[in-house]
Amino acid sequence: MQPPLAIVLLLWRGRQIGEPRRESVMADKRGAGRMRAKLHFQRREISDDGYGNPISGEFATVFSAAAEMMPLRGGEPVLAARLTGVQPYIVRIRSHAAARQVTPAWRIVDARNQERVFNVTAISDPDGKGAWLDVMATQGEAA
Repeated sequence: MQPPLAIVLLLWRGRQIGEPRRESVMADKRGAGRMRAKLHFQRREISDDGYGNPISGEFATVFSAAAEMMPLRGGEPVLAARLTGVQPYIVRIRSHAAARQVTPAWRIVDARNQERVFNVTAISDPDGKGAWLDVMATQGEAA
């Protein structure tokens, strides 16, 4: 005599009768849907003073990218920074050749509101696969 079909299906799925269903663990999905900000990534141009000495020039846009802006909340350092008028952000962008050259000497300017300027403080690859870059930036400090 064969067991009922429901028991066969439960055993085939790898669980016992009466055992609760296991929730599937989904990977962290990153996509373009959350990238609502358009940002200009800028660095200072190095120019010559006429005597062969390099001097820092004005900021120039190297590339523009769509980005996800995530303001940091909580934690004592974050709260202390906010009391001084500084708001830290995590800026997530897609990785590409120009984006991998970003250093803390760069700054980010909001393309839709040129008054919003962010200073880059750190860059990391969040998943180690080279698909995304998380740029830690602060708004409200002098460049």
